[in-house]
Amino acid sequence: MQLTDYCNYIPIALRSISLFFIFFCSLVITGFSSEVDSIPGVRKVKDILIYQDSLYYASFPSIVKLPNGEYLLAFRRAPNRRIFGESGNNHVDPNSYLVALRSEDGENWSEEPSLLYAHPFGGSQDPCLLLKRDGSLICTSYGWAFLRPEGIEQLSATQVKAGKNAVFLGGYTLHSEDNGYTWSQANYPISPSVEVRNNALGQPLPAYNRGALWETQDKTLFWAVAVAEDTAQLSRTSVHLLTSKNAGQSWKYVSPIARDSLIAFNETSLYETPSGDLVAFLRTANLNGQAAIARSTNGGKSFSAWQSMGFSGYPQHALRLPDNRVLLTYGYRTEPYGIRARILNAECTDFATSPEIILREDGGNSDLGYPWSVQLDEKHVLVVYYFNQGDGLRHIAGTVLEIE
Repeated sequence: MQLTDYCNYIPIALRSISLFFIFFCSLVITGFSSEVDSIPGVRKVKDILIYQDSLYYASFPSIVKLPNGEYLLAFRRAPNRRIFGESGNNHVDPNSYLVALRSEDGENWSEEPSLLYAHPFGGSQDPCLLLKRDGSLICTSYGWAFLRPEGIEQLSATQVKAGKNAVFLGGYTLHSEDNGYTWSQANYPISPSVEVRNNALGQPLPAYNRGALWETQDKTLFWAVAVAEDTAQLSRTSVHLLTSKNAGQSWKYVSPIARDSLIAFNETSLYETPSGDLVAFLRTANLNGQAAIARSTNGGKSFSAWQSMGFSGYPQHALRLPDNRVLLTYGYRTEPYGIRARILNAECTDFATSPEIILREDGGNSDLGYPWSVQLDEKHVLVVYYFNQGDGLRHIAGTVLEIE
């Protein structure tokens, strides 16, 4: 969930007619979409309901396959505010916690989620899981504190507020050594040196992001985080790279991934290609819903100029398939609402020509998506996401794909 979802700002026009022309041409090239079964070698097996409870609003999942063969799925759960007579739900809530489900086969799931983490100062968002090479787990998240009126009155201009009383806490990480049964207390990462915001406590804002981390063969962790660099434009975030050499216990700032004077970037997933390129799949704002991509060929020391991918869809998740192709999944948050995907080549260079695959187009409105994928076996993939139909209850669902 991007920070600008909560901030009121006036969208800025695209920088020039020529940039618009590039985007238009990209849309012409990539604008074709296909039902999943019409793509050679790809078949939709089924949609599955993973978690739904009328008392709760469930959203923002991530999933990993554990060393013991089980699947662990984490998501954000908050009370369904309609049970209290309220008109609807928000993406910030004082009682939003991180919870988890387990499955032995990826299709049949435990009914009642276990508590993964409840932040002592407020509601938490978007648990992003990574199974590290040593078998341990890291989960990144971030949160919001809910202040009383007298606290709100004391806020500075660099403390970001959502609605009437929610103030941004920034990010934190959790760690597990036992397949996610128990978790450490929150570990607060550095605030990147270019970050100008402060958290609800008035301290430099700890790094945060929604999106997949990446671990290299030498066990270096890469994390793309969203940063506000301009006190006059706190909603216009850029994305920067952090690395960790000690399993995520501490982080070092490395380089900017994508920044722009008009376009905002956030919610970024990282992926390393077989040749060693580090690819960032970026969500944008002020770019007419376009997804963006940036690439580093030197281990993250620097990134080439970001590019529009020429299609709408966010945020994105990249999964390496057994033959080194990449399944790129994303929410489609314009009509017809749903979940879409593309299969890219091993180096992720054909995003402008790869056909778009429609996994689902029966969503009720734009409050859905955030897919995350995991390999079930050599031919089958599970894509998990949150979903709604007819503006109904938000729930965790999945689609099983067969990919030859």
